[in-house]
Amino acid sequence: MEETIGALWDKAVKKIAHTGFPQARVSLEEIRPIAAIFFRALGGDPGMHLQAGTPTNHGARLAWLHKIAGIGERVELTWMDQSALYLPASIDNFEQAQLNRDLYLWLIALSLHYAQTDTSDLPIYTGEQTHWLERNRRACCAVLERFPTLQSRYDRLVQGHLKNRPSQHATSAETHNESLIRQALLQPRSVSTAQLVTSKHTPAPVVLWMHPHPPVSTAPSKNASQHQPEQAEPSEHSRVQNDSEQRRRKAEQTAMPDNPNPFMLLFRAESLFSWAEYVKVNRALDEDDNPDAQKAADDLDFLSVAHDGKTSSSRIRFDLDLPGEADDDLVIADGIRYPEWHHKKNSYLPQHTQIQMLLARNAIAQVLPEHLRRSARQLRQQFQSLRPQRLRLLAQTQGSDIDIDACVRFRAERHQRSSTPGLYSEQRQQCRDLSCLLLADLSMSTDTWVNNEHRVIDVIRDSLYLLAEALDASGDRFALYGFSSVRRHHVRMHLLKGFDEPYHGAYRDQIRARLAAIKPGYYTRMGAAIRHSAAILSKQKTSRRLLLILTDGKPNDLDQYEGRYGIEDTRMAIQEARQLGLIPFCVTIDERAHDYLPNLFGGQSFVVVKDASELPTVLPRLYAQLTQ
Repeated sequence: MEETIGALWDKAVKKIAHTGFPQARVSLEEIRPIAAIFFRALGGDPGMHLQAGTPTNHGARLAWLHKIAGIGERVELTWMDQSALYLPASIDNFEQAQLNRDLYLWLIALSLHYAQTDTSDLPIYTGEQTHWLERNRRACCAVLERFPTLQSRYDRLVQGHLKNRPSQHATSAETHNESLIRQALLQPRSVSTAQLVTSKHTPAPVVLWMHPHPPVSTAPSKNASQHQPEQAEPSEHSRVQNDSEQRRRKAEQTAMPDNPNPFMLLFRAESLFSWAEYVKVNRALDEDDNPDAQKAADDLDFLSVAHDGKTSSSRIRFDLDLPGEADDDLVIADGIRYPEWHHKKNSYLPQHTQIQMLLARNAIAQVLPEHLRRSARQLRQQFQSLRPQRLRLLAQTQGSDIDIDACVRFRAERHQRSSTPGLYSEQRQQCRDLSCLLLADLSMSTDTWVNNEHRVIDVIRDSLYLLAEALDASGDRFALYGFSSVRRHHVRMHLLKGFDEPYHGAYRDQIRARLAAIKPGYYTRMGAAIRHSAAILSKQKTSRRLLLILTDGKPNDLDQYEGRYGIEDTRMAIQEARQLGLIPFCVTIDERAHDYLPNLFGGQSFVVVKDASELPTVLPRLYAQLTQ
């Protein structure tokens, strides 16, 4: 009973103390599509994405009701780093939902100009808080000067925000600082030489401005970074995380506390709270959902991570070493090198990656699996209509046969005789003149399960079976390759079917054997695989050349090939393919693909298959639409 009453009391006090308007709350997830377009329309870097930040302590004086309720110490503000723009997960500062939406758009516009604002002309003795105030003031001026139509929205946001700011202060220093902030908000174009003065409490947070102290991870300690385990590739086909689970947090790497008996209370009881922050977890395996750990992370100012070389999990994990030569596929070509794009240096790293061409070892000839035969027959019937056919062309100036109708018309209209009448017919072969290379992602994430019966790799294999049947029926030239990688020197390209290999008789059964032998590989160094595929496809003499990429996640590898580095290198590889006259197109089953694929392929050059089990039937139909 006491716990129930206490919980109800806590809920009631927090509801009363909350200064926002929950009924008008707008979340980042709701406005993300509009916000992303707005960000890039204003000139934002296409390689950056929008993400929810993390609440941080603001250090301002709290009202007595907030102290009783235990809330109000932390606030979500906006900040930016090299890879993302971090916005509040939700905004309910204003009574009208439209104003909360406008605040998101205003913060996006402000962030782009805040990063370019120069405050080097300020005196050296100016305090850090004054630099923050002046930089935000100048950024506001730049936004309003470039986009005058935002002035009315900005005025409404300022008036609404000033109503929520404290009007009375305990010290003259706090009153002085609040006055300067209000002046900068109301009249950002006014130039003031006044400075914020030092006070025990910082000014109340300004939700219309950028974060004064963005959460930045501290440098790892020397001892803690010597024996860091390599991070395994996360499951790219796992469930989609919401914004609150993907927040950027302050973190530090530190040595493991030397406490052989964590249950022994050596001195004051307050020390127990600092010990409770250390939780032995295996961060290389993060598959289990733990709401308690999520709540604990939200309550901490810093996530302190230590490595003691001991396991905290009973699961057995193996390092992803390459197999021995006797157990691996046959190496048919090695040492093929390609450059890699380094986005921070804004230049290529020459001869940085190495391609290994592999062929399935001891692959036994296979027939088409029983469960695919009916679909294969239907696809062959549908795609045979695309095969080149002999057509009779009438009214030709020369040909192998006489066009009787044309001769009759010419005789009847001889007074309008043309100098070169078309009196012949001709049989000609109509050719589609198209070639396609399909590049399939065979990384370890394809080992995840789609349903109770099939893994992702099984779905990909069935898709390749059916696509090969469909393309053979259409008469188009095609090739099939798979890839995975283990760092830059081992980008493994599996030959499944080359352009020069026919697809009939014993050759077809041998190609099916290679498809049956594919299995989950390692990581996803997509840039190198695309460059090598583009080099192969560019040698085809057809007028249209389609590079079809089938994947289940974003670029990833062990040696720094993750995050924006991998995405930017992949984007450059796709641009290089387009410069060769190829048509890159991506088919993915990654549910978060909309966060990064528009930057890689453009808005119209990729498709997301929401149900992975439907990929075998969707892929041939998609190919038919692309090649019409």
